[in-house]
Amino acid sequence: MKLIRELEELQPEMQKWRRDIHAHPEIAFEEHRTSKIVIEKLKSFGIEVDSGIAGTGVVGTLKKGQGNRSIALRADLDALLINETNDFDHKSKTPGKMHACGHDGHTTMLLGAAKYLSEHGDFDGTIHFIFQPAEENEGGGKVMVDEGLFEKYPVEAVYGMHNIPGMAVGTFAIKPGPIMASFDIFNLKVIGKGGHAAMPQTTIDPIIIGTKIVEAYQSIVSRYINPQEPVVLSVTQFHGGDAYNVIPNEVEIKGTVRCFSPKVQASMEKQMEKITSSVCSAYGAKFEFEYQRRYPPTINSEDEVQTSLKVAKNISGESMVNSAPTPSMGSEDFAFMLQEKPGSYIWIGNGDKEGSCMLHNPGYDFNDEILPIGSTYWVEMAQEILSPIR
Repeated sequence: MKLIRELEELQPEMQKWRRDIHAHPEIAFEEHRTSKIVIEKLKSFGIEVDSGIAGTGVVGTLKKGQGNRSIALRADLDALLINETNDFDHKSKTPGKMHACGHDGHTTMLLGAAKYLSEHGDFDGTIHFIFQPAEENEGGGKVMVDEGLFEKYPVEAVYGMHNIPGMAVGTFAIKPGPIMASFDIFNLKVIGKGGHAAMPQTTIDPIIIGTKIVEAYQSIVSRYINPQEPVVLSVTQFHGGDAYNVIPNEVEIKGTVRCFSPKVQASMEKQMEKITSSVCSAYGAKFEFEYQRRYPPTINSEDEVQTSLKVAKNISGESMVNSAPTPSMGSEDFAFMLQEKPGSYIWIGNGDKEGSCMLHNPGYDFNDEILPIGSTYWVEMAQEILSPIR
């Protein structure tokens, strides 16, 4: 593996940064301490800093030479509402919150790259280091874009990275086109007529109606969508009733839809509402249906992927880079940035050591061994794209 020596030597220091951030997790739009750390470190590296975009977002800008080209490298800052079960020294000090997705590592890898590029970078142009808040559920990437991120910091392309547990240390994976799914949610309220459980004939039972709707929803994927179009519809909540002998007046049903195509998104929403209306009408119930398209699919552009592949192979060797991974049905609000600019989103192996369990797991921890690998990738990407003319 061809790592930058200075970044290998920086690994112990980066590990301290990462573990400090891990021990003090902050959720969406509350990343004040984390943002302060990022700001202080970027300034100490001699990098121009702007803060406050999307509330807690930070952008560092580094320019060298006379080149007019510019790119953006992005990391996410936020943690999750999960109660950590690890017992190491750097476990979360905030009950109910933890870095269970590795954003502490993402932030640290980009900080390490920023330090090296400021001190030793061989490039001609401008690099914007984007530290984005609120990736988890709240769409901080969209907020940054809506607040004029790329108007204030114009770039030709934007690049992202995410760690993947189960992928070996030193491996990378990336492909052109869809790499992560859209993220939609739905909220349904079925309104019937409550009554005594011993006299169901006097009621309009929303529980029975709700179960019919849930069952019918599953037929959308199998019978209304092209089987070559990946899509997942999961009902994740069904709430109704408080007593053994009372049929409730209403139930609430909630869930998520994931796919890779805006056309499929539209079809799912239309068919779900149609089924809901038909079933409720048949039983004499009313309903309230809300469908939210939260995140679009994350779609990589061809040229930028080829650059990522070249750099990843130069670092790890061709056999360690998967150029045709199966796209994930998970979602990522980096998609909003890729709707505005060409770019690529690469996966980096987090290994299979103890603690490297699945993302969003209370026993997860980012693997500090890969910090210099990710930082090397960022540095080599910047220097490859903004290579000086000699």
